[in-house]
Amino acid sequence: MSLDTVVEDIREEAHARAEDIRDEGESRAEEIESAAEADADEILAEAEREVEREVEQLREQRLSSAKLEAKQKRLEARRDVLTDVRESVESELTDLEGDAREELTQILIEAASAEFDEGNDVSVYGRADDQELIESLVEDYDGYEFAGEYDCLGGVVVESEQSRVRVNNTFDSVLEDVWEDNLQEISNRLFEQ
Repeated sequence: MSLDTVVEDIREEAHARAEDIRDEGESRAEEIESAAEADADEILAEAEREVEREVEQLREQRLSSAKLEAKQKRLEARRDVLTDVRESVESELTDLEGDAREELTQILIEAASAEFDEGNDVSVYGRADDQELIESLVEDYDGYEFAGEYDCLGGVVVESEQSRVRVNNTFDSVLEDVWEDNLQEISNRLFEQ
């Protein structure tokens, strides 16, 4: 065997070994690339799932927010309607005239008089426009007199220094009591669903 043959054998063996190393490297590179692609696919799939979760959460938040806003607007509209109804009732009470106004005022004075002892000096206050009416009504009660103006829709405020009692029997106070006691029923009738 000649030196050339040995060199040639070594060369062939080196080439074969290099070829094996290259094949092994390519195989290893393909494995790494395949694993990296699988990891990338998993990362991408997880990212997509996360984005879908965030989109769903955002959608739920917006839907919830829209529902809340709609509910608030409905409540606001209901409050506005109730305010309009209350103002309409107040206006009708202010505009009440004649026998109806006299009868209501008489009932309120009579109800207030039950709180005072006979012989007390009793001051009766009322709306300026009702002065004549109140003066004529209190003539039937001993010790009662119209004492001045009270800012109200109608009715009377009656008080006595001797008994230290003050009775607010104005249309305003009666309306407030009736309104509060019946607000749920009023609301149900106005906004039947």
